[in-house]
Amino acid sequence: MSVRPMPDAHALAGKVALVTGASRGIGKGIAIALARQGATVYVTGRSVTEGDYYLPGTVGQTADDCDAAGGKGVAVACDHADDAQVEALFAQLRRDHGRLDILVNNAFLLSDDLIEPGSFWEKPLSNLEMWDVGVRSNFIAAWHAAQIMVPQKSGLIVAISGYAATTYTYGVIFGTSKTAVGRMSRDMAVELKPHSVAALTLWQGLTMTEKAKDNFARMADKMTASITSQQGSSTEHPGRVIAALALDPAIMARSGGEFITAELAQDYGIADVDGAMIPSARATRGSPIWQPIA
Repeated sequence: MSVRPMPDAHALAGKVALVTGASRGIGKGIAIALARQGATVYVTGRSVTEGDYYLPGTVGQTADDCDAAGGKGVAVACDHADDAQVEALFAQLRRDHGRLDILVNNAFLLSDDLIEPGSFWEKPLSNLEMWDVGVRSNFIAAWHAAQIMVPQKSGLIVAISGYAATTYTYGVIFGTSKTAVGRMSRDMAVELKPHSVAALTLWQGLTMTEKAKDNFARMADKMTASITSQQGSSTEHPGRVIAALALDPAIMARSGGEFITAELAQDYGIADVDGAMIPSARATRGSPIWQPIA
């Protein structure tokens, strides 16, 4: 298969995107990848000052990196567990631009004991925070986004999930959350179809985020071989795929589906930042549940 060059650097010029949970990790990589195509990218997160979290990264730094990539970054401090803050975020976006072309629901609150041993009844109920920021937060953001996208008769809502939707990974709450995200996107797609707004889910494989690198360094022995044996992608790789989706004139044909990011990259001929083609882990980790509604 031939690898296509990335789209023209201004392919998303004039488009407005919102990437939640973008202080670092996958969200930051997606924001930068969209900015490389000229998009204005709103980046949200709770980290506003270095040291707010044990890993580096702030919304301001991500916004600066978006500027440096050729787009426009807009940093907005936002806790997606707080409905009032989310409402204020969308009010700001409406005031600034009056449109929204891409929403990437990436924010997910990973509990501190995620990869520690222990069954669900042995861990605290506070781990339900992964439902609050990861499932409920997706719905709230999509609810606000749809009220902008439906009148403009266009838009793309992307949820970030993974193989945990079908394969036991980390625990009950984590897996259930990832499964719920896919079903939510599928049903949103049904209701959004008459308005030419697409909603779909990406299954992201191992991604070399700051947290992943830290976990590998500290506790690789506690992680399953199905995870550690994968070829990890950069954090920008899924953003490159999302840019291609946003530029695809036939995007509605994918609406409602769950897609393995690596497989979409192969369909679009998109390589990672180092030129590598990321392999799909379908054979060892499972297949998506939901197909497009079209």
